[in-house]
Amino acid sequence: MSERRKKLSIMIPCYNEVENVGPMSETIVGIMTTQLSKYDYELIFIDNHSEDGTREKLEEICAGNSNIKAILNVTNFGQFNSPFYAMCQTSGDAVISMSCDFQDPPEMIPQYVEEWEKGYKIVSAIKTTSKENGFIFFLRKCYYKMIRNMSTVKLIENFTGTGLYDKSFIDLLRELDDPIPYLRGIVAEYNFKRKEIPFEQPKRRAGKTSNNFYSLYDAAMLSITSYTKVGLRIATFIGFFAGLISFVIALVYLVLKLTDWHHFSAGYAPMIIGVFLIGSLQLFFIGLMGEYILNINTRIMHRPLVVEERRINFDNGDNFKNETGRTISDK
Repeated sequence: MSERRKKLSIMIPCYNEVENVGPMSETIVGIMTTQLSKYDYELIFIDNHSEDGTREKLEEICAGNSNIKAILNVTNFGQFNSPFYAMCQTSGDAVISMSCDFQDPPEMIPQYVEEWEKGYKIVSAIKTTSKENGFIFFLRKCYYKMIRNMSTVKLIENFTGTGLYDKSFIDLLRELDDPIPYLRGIVAEYNFKRKEIPFEQPKRRAGKTSNNFYSLYDAAMLSITSYTKVGLRIATFIGFFAGLISFVIALVYLVLKLTDWHHFSAGYAPMIIGVFLIGSLQLFFIGLMGEYILNINTRIMHRPLVVEERRINFDNGDNFKNETGRTISDK
């Protein structure tokens, strides 16, 4: 009786990547059929409701290779929910997650698998340098360091989520039932046996990134509100000291006024400055508290991670859908 061949699942989220899905699928299939031919494989694209022809291109690709599968979302469910959900739909002994724009080099896949075979449950690609905008890369490094120092969990610096995950970790993801999952935090929190592989992030192969200020801000707030308490603690401390300083200043002004010290008169300038200062601090921390409340509200509503429009090349044995996802049409 022949030994069962291990299976690798490669998961690639995409949104408006019509110029990249074809070359990416060809590259992955080439790697799997040459360098990793002893493994079975599936390549799963999850499309976040692209509007540039990506879906039509995926249908064409899937028609030519039954190992290539696609999940088409009914709308855009964001940069975290969609890939997390797709990882939970895989059937391999290990799952490799990477972006569709070639900024996560596919050439690293054999290296991931080699470390996995040594016993590591997670192989993380760590972005040490980048060919992207230098200022943006600097801001990202500052963000990673800040979050790592603020978090109750030691988040991994310069880790974007790309890498290999053993089936045991994927099984954990299926059990978490988290409506707003933050994969980078989950990896750090549960501390599976992990190997880090440094790499230089190349430029996008083609197309325009869908990341903007709002999406980057959303990612930052998700990590802060999910894994830190320091924001609320800072608000408490600053509020206390600001109140104390205001009280001392008010007391000094009262004493000077009552004693008529050299006909004391400072006008309204200090009062106006103080009101604007305290008011701006209040607005800032009300906004910060609002982010935490929004996080709580999203968890309470517990909507599905993803609502699928349809699947391509999946069979009944590949179905891992549960309360985290919905399908409105099975074609």
